[in-house]
Amino acid sequence: MTKKSLTKFFAGLLLGATVSLGAAAAFAGTTLDRVETSKQIVIAVSAKWPPHAFLDSHHQLEGYDIDVSNEIAKRLGVKVKFDTPDFNLVTGGHWHGRWDLAVFGITPTIARARVLDFPAIYYYSAYVFVVHKDSTAKTREDLKNVVFGVEGGTTADDYMHHALQIDAKSLPPFHYLDFTPTLRTYKTSLLPFEDLRLGNNVRLGAIIAEKETAMAAIKHGYPVKIIPNDIAYWEPVGIAADKGDPAFDQKIASIIADMKKDGTLKKISEKWFGADYTTINAN
Repeated sequence: MTKKSLTKFFAGLLLGATVSLGAAAAFAGTTLDRVETSKQIVIAVSAKWPPHAFLDSHHQLEGYDIDVSNEIAKRLGVKVKFDTPDFNLVTGGHWHGRWDLAVFGITPTIARARVLDFPAIYYYSAYVFVVHKDSTAKTREDLKNVVFGVEGGTTADDYMHHALQIDAKSLPPFHYLDFTPTLRTYKTSLLPFEDLRLGNNVRLGAIIAEKETAMAAIKHGYPVKIIPNDIAYWEPVGIAADKGDPAFDQKIASIIADMKKDGTLKKISEKWFGADYTTINAN
């Protein structure tokens, strides 16, 4: 890719939502029945979250989430159709048949569990503090007087508001910031990097972001760095389904369990991240 292409790639401006509002009327019955009858599974994914899911130079979706989705469809014996709706639309639940599954980097929280089912965890991630390469900050305490950037409506946003409620077991304890920074929210996880790259404290002084997203930005030439030895919190990432079909949930859970057991999920993780992020110990 050229530098110009990389900028577009990380800005996530190449693809908008493709939600079909008429799709709900086309689907009826339980999710598993619908998928088996149509021989197709409609999966909601992001197009703006590399290396999980993004558009390549040919405007085709690829990434960790895409490969996981394709493998799920393969093991179900059906074709996959991808849709790229807004994140908050997916996490709001009540899909009414628009999607059968979401492989969208969704963290199980107490609030989300009221409207969504999470049949399986397929990834674990560390969230870190990111600054411009010219920043002299060495710890989180050095960030007291800077403007933070964060993707709105996410666990990172919840963390910054001292409202993080992850619905998962066996996670390491975390600690909130002991100060209240000025916060600027963005529509995607990549847009804060676009502002931070402009310079230290030009628009932002720090970002809280997934470690792998930050590392991908650094790899692609963004002038940023990660505050060392300081993980804000650990995040389990789940596959989500709409409420109402326990048989479908059980089927997806079984598929992911098999993918973990036979090493397929680990192989996909190593392809995209260079390491096994399917267990928390790998991070």
